[in-house]
Amino acid sequence: MLATNSIADVIRNRTTVKTGFIDKEVNQELVLSLLEDAVWAPNHKNREPWRFIFVSGERKGDFIEAVLECQEPAKHAAARRKFEEVPAFLIAVMDADPRQKVWEEDFAATSCLLQNFQLLAWEKELGVCWKTPAHIHDPKFRSAIGVKPGEKIIGVLHLGYFDKDIVGRRKRERTNPVEKLTAF
Repeated sequence: MLATNSIADVIRNRTTVKTGFIDKEVNQELVLSLLEDAVWAPNHKNREPWRFIFVSGERKGDFIEAVLECQEPAKHAAARRKFEEVPAFLIAVMDADPRQKVWEEDFAATSCLLQNFQLLAWEKELGVCWKTPAHIHDPKFRSAIGVKPGEKIIGVLHLGYFDKDIVGRRKRERTNPVEKLTAF
């Protein structure tokens, strides 16, 4: 299923993995290796406006507690189960420059980096789901994971090896670009 022959194959075959994670550790060395290539994303004036927070193993419980602090108690049990199923998390943070043009360029660059990361992860048979949940804006969560004033969380990537049979059954479709292209 994951065999690829070209960049186009990787782009077309990669899919978001939300469930079906298997009990296999995602180690920090692999994540760093993927980031070493992902950082080659285009970024205006080579600002490299990003940094990352990796969560796995024994720190995962503290991370989950920080998330739960931002939710209604009635939702804690379900949220805890959902987050406990995810082997690791990677939080992407960027400098939030007050100049709109710079902010937009930095957001685009960090988003390109995250797409690179997802494609590289797929090549290594590591599933990724890029999330932007409400708690990323909550000061309690931001403080708990070490996000500073003047920084923006671009996303929380859920990472894990996955059951290839479950993911392989998913049907993916895209609208043909001819339906969305206008000539000027």
